[in-house]
Amino acid sequence: MKASTSNITKPLPVGARLQCVDNTGAREIEILSVKGFKGVRRRLDAAGVGDLVTASVKKGTADMRREIVQAVVVRQKKEFRRADGLRVKFEDNAAVIITPEGLLKGSEVRGPVAKEAADKWPSVGSAASILI
Repeated sequence: MKASTSNITKPLPVGARLQCVDNTGAREIEILSVKGFKGVRRRLDAAGVGDLVTASVKKGTADMRREIVQAVVVRQKKEFRRADGLRVKFEDNAAVIITPEGLLKGSEVRGPVAKEAADKWPSVGSAASILI
């Protein structure tokens, strides 16, 4: 995992629901906490592209529902600015489920993946069909 050069806005607080865009059987997840978040008193943890979150599966197959998983945010609706001045935003908020070792749990990722998430998580970047 490497540091991001972009200053990514964090628009996804605890309780936000994301689409799960891999083939693990989960369709929608809800953020429970954000790994490494440092905030002030009474501020909710918030995540952005490339962040590792702990989440609960809300919709999906019967064996996946109500499971607590680790996931990486790969897309966000709120635009963020890259170091070269380019502003990037996506149509939806999406994440992929990973193992505790940092490997992708599924075998494919549907839709585009932000370059920042692919740089930080190589296993996610290698499974992505489109990098933006």
